[in-house]
Amino acid sequence: MSKLLYRLGKTAYDKPWYFIMGWILVLGIVGTALGINGVHVSSDIKLEGTASQNVLDKLEKELPQASGGQGSVIFNIPEGERLDTPENLAAISKAVSEVYKLDYVINPAELAAASGADASAMQEQASQSAAGAGEQSADPSKLPPYGPLMIEGMPVPGVLISNAGDVALFQFQFTVQQNSLPKGVTDSVVNAVSEAEQGTNISVLPSDSLKEVGIPIGTNEIYGLVIAAIVLFMTLGSVVAAGLPIVIALFGVAAGVGGAFAVSNFVSMTSFTPVLALMIGLAVGIDYALFIVNRQRRLIFDQNLNAREAASRAVGTAGSAVFFAGLTVIIALCGMLVIGITFLSMMAIVASVTVLFSVLIALTLLPALLGLLGERICSRKAREKNQANAHKKSNGFANRWISGVVKFRWLVIVAVIVILGTAAIPVAKMELGMPSGATANLDTTARQSYDAITKGFGEGFNGPLLIVAEPTDASQTVSLQTLGAIAQDLQQFEHVSVVTPAGVSEDGKMAILSLIPDSGPTDAATKQLVEELRSPDSTIATNHDMKLGVTGLTAVNIDMSAKLAEVFPVYIGIIVILSLVILLLVFRSILVPIKATIGFLLSILATFGLTTAVFQWGWAKALFDFDTGGPLLSFIPIMVTGILYGLAMDYQVFLVSSMRESYVHGHRGNQSVMNGYQMASRVVVAAAIIMVSVFAGFIFTHDIMIKQIGFALALGILIDAFVVRMALVPAVMSLFGDKAWWLPKWLDRSLPNLDVEGDKLIAELNAKEKQ
Repeated sequence: MSKLLYRLGKTAYDKPWYFIMGWILVLGIVGTALGINGVHVSSDIKLEGTASQNVLDKLEKELPQASGGQGSVIFNIPEGERLDTPENLAAISKAVSEVYKLDYVINPAELAAASGADASAMQEQASQSAAGAGEQSADPSKLPPYGPLMIEGMPVPGVLISNAGDVALFQFQFTVQQNSLPKGVTDSVVNAVSEAEQGTNISVLPSDSLKEVGIPIGTNEIYGLVIAAIVLFMTLGSVVAAGLPIVIALFGVAAGVGGAFAVSNFVSMTSFTPVLALMIGLAVGIDYALFIVNRQRRLIFDQNLNAREAASRAVGTAGSAVFFAGLTVIIALCGMLVIGITFLSMMAIVASVTVLFSVLIALTLLPALLGLLGERICSRKAREKNQANAHKKSNGFANRWISGVVKFRWLVIVAVIVILGTAAIPVAKMELGMPSGATANLDTTARQSYDAITKGFGEGFNGPLLIVAEPTDASQTVSLQTLGAIAQDLQQFEHVSVVTPAGVSEDGKMAILSLIPDSGPTDAATKQLVEELRSPDSTIATNHDMKLGVTGLTAVNIDMSAKLAEVFPVYIGIIVILSLVILLLVFRSILVPIKATIGFLLSILATFGLTTAVFQWGWAKALFDFDTGGPLLSFIPIMVTGILYGLAMDYQVFLVSSMRESYVHGHRGNQSVMNGYQMASRVVVAAAIIMVSVFAGFIFTHDIMIKQIGFALALGILIDAFVVRMALVPAVMSLFGDKAWWLPKWLDRSLPNLDVEGDKLIAELNAKEKQ
């Protein structure tokens, strides 16, 4: 490997424009495809194989008008006023009518007609079932504190008004799920309902379901790049040298993320798929280039090599570590493919391709740019300063730190375990879900709408459930009378607020009902209700010989959390086994891969613990610019674990490969640990600071999902790099000494020698010099 990369680096250095123009051509192709196809992203999240998705798929086939998502809007009035004045009623009625005229929006009469039911009969049946439920319930809270909004004795379709008269809820249905709506549809709805504000005191509050999907990238990410540039300059001591890693990272991101956008017209891509690729691409691109440039400068300073030879050897040695570090990240990301969830698979593929581009660009474009710079990569002043300090004994912080770690290794090991173990305690209370208006900032319309719905109608109206009832006997059908009886029985379930029949399919094989829980979308009570409704032993199944399907956004989120929790152990097992194999090949050691994995488990548990404390419990919420704690993003454990495992192994490879190099070249015991640490610590610390800065730039976006991911990744790198790799790893390596490199002889003979340290390459080059 080192020989191959050495020749590649020398070729790129000698013929830079071939490689530069080649990558410019790649970007040109990506840019052309992007210009032709455009950018197409959505929030489409399908969970193939889950109960809620199966119901949606069946509805889309049998009764497509009922398979669409639900939107809601709140009409609010200042305290002391009422909405049911003639002027306000006219404004609301006009706004509702305009919404029902829009494409992709249907009204209840159309839905009833499409289902083969008479609209007036359905309305009467709904009233009877609700009245019957109120009479049968001994609990006064079952009686709703709202009713239909009436104009001249007729109800406004889809609109409820609170008994206080200050809040009205307009609920309507799209013909498709919100995730699949064309761009601009939800904006048209918002514009239509906003007309009600003209000439009145009405405030219109669209719910979170009407938020237009976009790419949640702002200007905050630039701050991370600025910090990265400062760290690069401080590490490399040259503006020119510091600029190279940023250029390489931007090339990698442009190729990876730009390529993803270019094909987004042909594949389903969520809005945060490119954001994840951008996060990882910037971080690893800068780190990989930094590692190679730093190695070249060390070779120039320490061995007095010319820039050409130093660049070639840097690509041959440090480039090997970059290659295997990148491979570990790609494996960790591609492990998400086994989960079988399309949107996660697409995120993994796009991020993996971006990392692959970053590795290839670091190994080819970087030496080409170094070839253009030539000897200017190190200024004369830097060379003279290095020569003047060559014979001085190192008393820097790195030397003092590693000396202390080696001397007090047992204390360091115990302290790290205790500190990270304590930080991991909140993991036991971690709750998973999807963001909703309940956790949006107080100044957003999504949060104000959520709170207004809760105040006027109950929290359950923020997360309605769609119930599909089918006869167990396929030869039977569902009558309107049976539908009403089912609605009344459903009303008796615990944590049910109101049940409304919505229709029966034309062939009578399927009945549809809307169920409003009395608990919030992310409450444990709602999850329990969904499980009870789906149970084959429920009263509906027993009394009516029916099987129930439950879907809707709330049910989808519940199913997502359950499925991700189910596959998480399998995912972890796959990436750990594959990565252990790679680390075994790289380090030719049994202990080092095991130690690396155990250290990672400590860091990931501490990361999730602190992330839970911040985003679920609300610790330091003002610092991170959010108002209300809530469940963590349901796919954070899998996503963050995969990404952090790959990136943590980056630092493991960079740091321990230097210790291995020192050991191979004759140093033993603590000396190999200390020498290797001093060689790699500066660049690893710089790389970690850069990666933390890049990820931290995403913490202050307005999207809570991106905020949580950015925080978890930044914190995870901070803990893993500075606590585990910089303290725990050298302490454990010192504890085991040379035994850390033990490998059974039979296994040693069986494994291919990848020569990551470049020992064979250096021996071959030295032999040529003697000839």
